[in-house]
Amino acid sequence: MSDPKPHSKTNTPDSESAKKLNRVLCVTYLIATLDITWLFVQFSITPYLAKRLGFDTLWFGYLQTMVGVIQLLGGPIFGRFADLFGARTALALSSLASVVYFILLAVANSVPMLFLHKLPAIFMHALPGTQMVVADLTEPEKRAAALAKLGLCFGFGMITGSSLGGTLSTHYGETFAACVAAAGSLFSLVLVLKFIPKHTKKQTVEKDDSSERGVAGSVFNLAKIARLVNFPGVAKIFTVKIISGLPGGVFQVMFSIIAMDFFQLQAEQTGYLMAYIGIIQMVIQGGVIERLTSKFSENLLLLFSVGLTSLVGLMQILMTSVVHFCFIVIPMMLSLSVFNVITDSILTKSVPSSDTGTMLGMCASVQSLLRTMGPTIGGFLYQTYGVASFGCIQFCVNFLVFSYLLKSNTIKNE
Repeated sequence: MSDPKPHSKTNTPDSESAKKLNRVLCVTYLIATLDITWLFVQFSITPYLAKRLGFDTLWFGYLQTMVGVIQLLGGPIFGRFADLFGARTALALSSLASVVYFILLAVANSVPMLFLHKLPAIFMHALPGTQMVVADLTEPEKRAAALAKLGLCFGFGMITGSSLGGTLSTHYGETFAACVAAAGSLFSLVLVLKFIPKHTKKQTVEKDDSSERGVAGSVFNLAKIARLVNFPGVAKIFTVKIISGLPGGVFQVMFSIIAMDFFQLQAEQTGYLMAYIGIIQMVIQGGVIERLTSKFSENLLLLFSVGLTSLVGLMQILMTSVVHFCFIVIPMMLSLSVFNVITDSILTKSVPSSDTGTMLGMCASVQSLLRTMGPTIGGFLYQTYGVASFGCIQFCVNFLVFSYLLKSNTIKNE
């Protein structure tokens, strides 16, 4: 009768450790959800505020390009900072920058102020920060599924942020909506400081941290960041991530303009459309990605996502209304979700665990690169050739990438 008691005591440390790990992961997912929510609240504010201040498509493109350049520079450095100083410090910096960002947006009443409020974005990298926590705390074989859950958070944040942003902007104005986002970012900061551990790396990494932290310029050591490209397979996947993602990135950057001018949607209607996209994203990330990753290899899923992206481009060429887009968005989100999860998973597995933050920062910088190049390219294509040009380029580019991947996989199998 007394035997079960010692047995339960023996299991207590393991169960407590598992509970603590699950709690950290749950809070990490919550922080990611909140960050995406406020991001999409901002998407419901900026285009209409810019239009009210006299921006045309070209100047709005310049504004988006500025954000892309800022985050392109900040992404890898933020990742390196997270590897050296820990997840808590990095995520706290990101949340604090978000608070400042939204306060500046709330008081933006002129063109210079609208540009000025984008500067804190250099530190706003909560998504790669949360990705690093998840990657550090999960086993390699479960990493793709765990990262997919962050995509689920993205979908939920897209729904709530788009709906909330559109409703607040329409009924209470852009200033009030920005203040709500600032308060939400402050709440995220509290969650980070209370629940996220200082370090999420293995013990071997902490030893490396202590030696590197003494070097003042170690965070900005570009050679240490760039060396990750030399690991086997990284350069190939990284190049595919940039080239294949560029056409879709251009369309995403221009989507707010397309929704406003091509689909003729108001702020509230755009919010509902983004919420619909978020629901699709949640269904895919929550019910599809994990099943695919458990049944098929990552190389096969990468090939599938690029091929599907090419077909989506073909559909976009024929798109003439928002109803058409609502059908196209299903395969679009499937290809995008699979592509991002698989490439991030492959890249983080290709580098040491001590460099997962830097690698994810580089992955985030790919999105920033697309946002940097996208507005200029997108503004030119939209004004010169129309919406169909986005689909045409996406089809051609991804068909070539698909052919390359298919050929390289065939050679590897032989």
